[in-house]
Amino acid sequence: MEFVAESRGGRRARTDCAVAGVHEGGELTAEAADLDRALGRRITRVLRQGDFAGRLGDTLLLPDLGPGPAARVLLAGLGSRKGWSRRSYRRALSAAAPAVLRCGARDALLLLSAGDVPEVDAYYRARYAAELFGQARYQIPALKSGRRPKPPRLDRLRVACAGRADLAAAQRGVLHAAAVVAGASLTRDLANLPANVCTPSHLAGVARALARAHRRIRARILGEPELKRLGMGAFLSVTSGSDEPARLIVLEYRGGKAGSAPVALVGKGVTFDSGGISLKDPPAMDEMKFDMTGAAAVLGTVKALAVLEARINVVGIVPACENMPSGSATKPGDIVTSMSGQTVEVLNTDAEGRLILCDALTYSRRFRPAAVIDIATLTGACVIALGQHHSAIMSNNDALAEQLLAAGRRSADSCWRLPVGEEYFEQLKSNFADFANVAGRDGGASTAASFLWRFVDGLTWAHLDIAGTAYQTGASKGSTGRPVALLVDYLLSRT
Repeated sequence: MEFVAESRGGRRARTDCAVAGVHEGGELTAEAADLDRALGRRITRVLRQGDFAGRLGDTLLLPDLGPGPAARVLLAGLGSRKGWSRRSYRRALSAAAPAVLRCGARDALLLLSAGDVPEVDAYYRARYAAELFGQARYQIPALKSGRRPKPPRLDRLRVACAGRADLAAAQRGVLHAAAVVAGASLTRDLANLPANVCTPSHLAGVARALARAHRRIRARILGEPELKRLGMGAFLSVTSGSDEPARLIVLEYRGGKAGSAPVALVGKGVTFDSGGISLKDPPAMDEMKFDMTGAAAVLGTVKALAVLEARINVVGIVPACENMPSGSATKPGDIVTSMSGQTVEVLNTDAEGRLILCDALTYSRRFRPAAVIDIATLTGACVIALGQHHSAIMSNNDALAEQLLAAGRRSADSCWRLPVGEEYFEQLKSNFADFANVAGRDGGASTAASFLWRFVDGLTWAHLDIAGTAYQTGASKGSTGRPVALLVDYLLSRT
């Protein structure tokens, strides 16, 4: 779908569908009122009849309007004027987007984005709009038999801004949104695929395809013999029970100055997590195909940067494998040696993400990164702590943590800081190795991050636990594409 920012208002618009905002009490926004006048007060007549109350999240389509600037108008409820905020703006957009996509319009003009939203500038008004419409247009990869549902007809969204003074910012907003949508769609495609399709080798193939498609990306794939030579015993211990060979995927995006230190993104790529010998309970085990969403987010973020030709250097590192039970699988009580030389007693084979990430974090040192961020569906404890609203962030650097928190607030892809450090690591003491891979239930998310903390000495590091935000369950089961928007926003802020 094409996203365009423009400064024309409702009176001069020519569109298949104009999206106009109405507050509770029938109060039209200035842009909606302008459109209403051009339509001979037809919107006002509908409101007087009591057909639309303007409640936040409600929509009403007015079709067949005849001659005039808009063939249809979608009224979007904005709630009370007093409660108007960034949150309600995004909620109104989220309700309007699927309604527009259902109506059959090929071209839509969004007038909501031209009005004032508290603490949201023209760039983010336009970016939010384009991102939410792009997300609503997403379709899960077709693996069902029979004819694939036709995609929505909408192929162009025109995002209005208040005037020419805002136009440049709005144009930049939709440009960045298009890249985020492209990256998040790749992330969602990969995460939504079944584990018998999206294997470590499949992820490696996607990385090579990105490198072929974008001149600024270079891909390198390391196989198990190379991982053994590197001494990645922790990573290899996870894949030892699987017939699918492990892969370490390295994507270098070179958009910044030659020689400038990159930001390293390390994504957990467990394409299916059975728990290994410490087998998971059967209910919802199918959702463990989403355990590679950290890897998918890295690939999606690199794609978004390449689409934008962003002026930054980034290296994406993805340890990709399966965690399966078999006669050759790692057993509880086994001791493995990580690439750093530290030994780990594996008390629970279902705490595998930290084992593959610790070796990938050690590997990231060879790039002398300015910062390292690992992204992982790491702990159920994070879901208990934060639910599906916030990703968790733990960091050894306050400045980096605040930068990521700020990027989350700006992009509406929020995260919440949790503690990490020595006091949590004390729980991981072992009588037989340098430390164990699990402790008790208390503080599980922080304890897991503190395990990784032992491998990042001297690095500026942050850990994003996306276990609660990476995908939805139940009737809406599927990948959310998070945290691509957050990561892109953070990386663009460094350019």
